[in-house]
Amino acid sequence: MERYVIIRSDNKSISEPMDRQKAISTVKDYDKQGISSYIVSEDEGNRIAKDGNFYTPKWE
Repeated sequence: MERYVIIRSDNKSISEPMDRQKAISTVKDYDKQGISSYIVSEDEGNRIAKDGNFYTPKWE
């Protein structure tokens, strides 16, 4: 089963790995609080944690 992590834009924190439904629920809760957050794969989260490079997606 694939695991996901959440990256918060306000403090650039990375969550513990979780399943898809939990990640979606958590992002919705953050949105209600006015916090932007993004779901990425566990592998991508590990890469970001290692080198610190997270670029906010631009939706055009």
